[in-house]
Amino acid sequence: MLLDARDSQLVLIDYQPRLMPAIAHGDDVLQRAAVLSALAALCEVPMWGTEQSPERLGPMLEPLRSRCRRLLPKTAFNACDAGLVDWLRPRSAQPAGNARSLPRHLQKPAPPVRQTIVLAGCEAHVCVLQTALGLLEHEFDVWVVTDASGSRRERERDAAFDRIAAAGVELVTTEMVAFEWLRDARHPQFRAALALIK
Repeated sequence: MLLDARDSQLVLIDYQPRLMPAIAHGDDVLQRAAVLSALAALCEVPMWGTEQSPERLGPMLEPLRSRCRRLLPKTAFNACDAGLVDWLRPRSAQPAGNARSLPRHLQKPAPPVRQTIVLAGCEAHVCVLQTALGLLEHEFDVWVVTDASGSRRERERDAAFDRIAAAGVELVTTEMVAFEWLRDARHPQFRAALALIK
């Protein structure tokens, strides 16, 4: 199964100024996250972000912050417990007035839900892991971008990847995501995407 940009949403977890210096290979992780967010913008993939205790760890770093549709401040490690699912799968609005006031064929249908969640962030063994498992419980297809995710210790990161893969989460890299979202060298954004990943 390949990723499909038309069915994907990107969630960036906790790339914050007081956290990233402690992450193993944090500069590389942040650089891959920036590429991933730019690819999402090119491929018209909706992007959301979370911030763990932003009053202590600071706001999400740029350019990630400005590319997100919304940012979810949270204290829960599992972003699903903080309301993320409501953003990823919004409830359709009920028509105002009497339900019979507008015939069903004239009512606006709810937009289709993008079921595939591409997830990246820090720390892999805490917020990424718990959010990935939470999203699985909410019946999303979950893909974690390994080179754009990190922890303070590599052993913690690797253990997180082992655990979420065993639970059914797909592990991918930024380039895998790029070429699966593009699918073809004739994609109108192919050259721009290629410039990002090289």
